[in-house]
Amino acid sequence: MHEETVETDVLCVGGGIAGLMAAIRASEIGARVVVAEKANSIRSGAGGMGNDHFACYIPDIHGPDIKPAIEGFRHSLGNGWHDIDYIESWLEKSFVTVQLWESWGIPMKSEGRYEFAGHGVPGKPLQALKYSGQNQKRILTSEVLKRGVQIMNRVMVFELLRSGQGIIGALGVDTRAERLIKFQARSIILGTGQCMRLYPSPTPGWMFNISNPPSDTGDGRAMAYRAGAELVLLEMPMPWAGPKYFARCGKGTWVGLFRDPHGKAIGSILAKPDKKYGDITADLYPAIFEDYAKLGRGPVYMDCGGISDKDFDYMIHYLKQEGNIALLNHLAEEGIDVREHPVEFTTYERAPRGGVSYNRKGETSVEGLYAAGDEIFGGISNAATFGWIAGENAAMHAKEVPPSDMRKASDAIEEKESLLAEFRSRKIGASWKEVNIALQQIMQDYAGAVRSETMLNAGLSYLRRLKQNVFKTMKAENQHELMHCLEVINLLDVGELVFVAAIERRETRGTHFRPDHPFANPLMDQLLVVKMVNGETTTRWREIKR
Repeated sequence: MHEETVETDVLCVGGGIAGLMAAIRASEIGARVVVAEKANSIRSGAGGMGNDHFACYIPDIHGPDIKPAIEGFRHSLGNGWHDIDYIESWLEKSFVTVQLWESWGIPMKSEGRYEFAGHGVPGKPLQALKYSGQNQKRILTSEVLKRGVQIMNRVMVFELLRSGQGIIGALGVDTRAERLIKFQARSIILGTGQCMRLYPSPTPGWMFNISNPPSDTGDGRAMAYRAGAELVLLEMPMPWAGPKYFARCGKGTWVGLFRDPHGKAIGSILAKPDKKYGDITADLYPAIFEDYAKLGRGPVYMDCGGISDKDFDYMIHYLKQEGNIALLNHLAEEGIDVREHPVEFTTYERAPRGGVSYNRKGETSVEGLYAAGDEIFGGISNAATFGWIAGENAAMHAKEVPPSDMRKASDAIEEKESLLAEFRSRKIGASWKEVNIALQQIMQDYAGAVRSETMLNAGLSYLRRLKQNVFKTMKAENQHELMHCLEVINLLDVGELVFVAAIERRETRGTHFRPDHPFANPLMDQLLVVKMVNGETTTRWREIKR
């Protein structure tokens, strides 16, 4: 395989919202920056097809005192798992990010004003700014290129290189040509998104029918773990909800109410549809569709009946901005008017809520390694704001450290080169799809909706056996398949950590259901930290700063 060395001050791993915002800010500080993206930055990442909600605090709307906004934010959409100074840093800089995006041409207003709607309840401050993000990735990519940043599309970074206490570089593969890339970097920022494909899709025969990009395979989590960084909240699943068989985000965009087959409203917050709030039932209880089915009370429908033409047009516009083009096209082709025909919703996937632990500066526990956005569940606003923050701090760090010496990682590089050669040289063996499906089956059956120590231990043993066989038998017939093989290795690592963490959290809390420990243990109202120490997986508990 051809080898190439790329030297830079800051390497942004992932060209999604977080990676591009980090690249813009780091370049403005004066750093040389490279963005490595395994797809294409114009449409990659969870925001690739668009978005319509941006969590933020605007003083003129929410009031000059940020404290009530912080408190409200802590209790929304799982943000209570974040340290208070992390949320404070996020909200303090969120409106600056909104203004930046607006200046670059991303429409952040609705009908000429900042409008907050969706994911809310009456009487509480709304935190989701409505905006039109369908072309946000094109605009951000353009801003990155204006600043002289090099974007390397179709390049997957698959391993971080460490020497002593800090990061010195990374390894990547070209997904189209026989090329190994050695990145020599003083700082690295992880922005690889969520961890999808760990659990089956709602249509298991179509693995890529999932709510977020199928290329988001927990790469950052797995690489950070192998490099010795701390990970948190991996045991807490984040089930999604949306139209049945169409795994798409955007439930907060629908203007309607969730109802059972008899027309009775599922939630108790709204009496009629209201575009200002949406139906927050699915945010508070994302597994309700699955539970109703188990109890024989389903299906559950999103009922948009009775909404005005103006509200309907409003909803359709923002569903397009959210990236729900395929769903809308299907409804149009089938002649389905959602005001007359309720749409069945369901629960799907169980991506880990947690991931790489990083602080208010974007710093991880490893020197020179930064992270942002959905490396731990955060959403588009988090990705944009912390991408900017991480880019600034990574650039400042790069100015203070000497050039990295890749020779210090020669053994690790040689080991990975041999692994790539093995995958590519095998003529007989398992494909990445076979391994991925086997992993999904284990995760679903043993670390799914219901967990117990005996089931988790059994599943962990099966996963580790699978992992051992993978390194002996998996093959890649071309560079594209090689990329998928590396993704599966990362998924196996993350899956193993999910089992370890789920066994350790001996309680029932949120979406982590342990019938052998049916109550929430007040001593476990903490972050469970997972870390590799001397080649072994370790766990410890850490207080959440409240």
